[in-house]
Amino acid sequence: MAAKCDVCAKVPGFGHNVPWSKKKTNRRWNPNIQRVRATINGAAQRVNVCTSCLKAGKVSR
Repeated sequence: MAAKCDVCAKVPGFGHNVPWSKKKTNRRWNPNIQRVRATINGAAQRVNVCTSCLKAGKVSR
């Protein structure tokens, strides 16, 4: 599943793991994406939505 919200277009953030030795390795912070059934244009459709959009009520389920 793509780590992108279909409502707000939120995508992963990238950075580094930095341990005590300062040896940096790549990492990413994924948004919390849920696959939900939402009504879009009067029809039920499955969409990938982040939990902040669900909590804000931007999607009618």
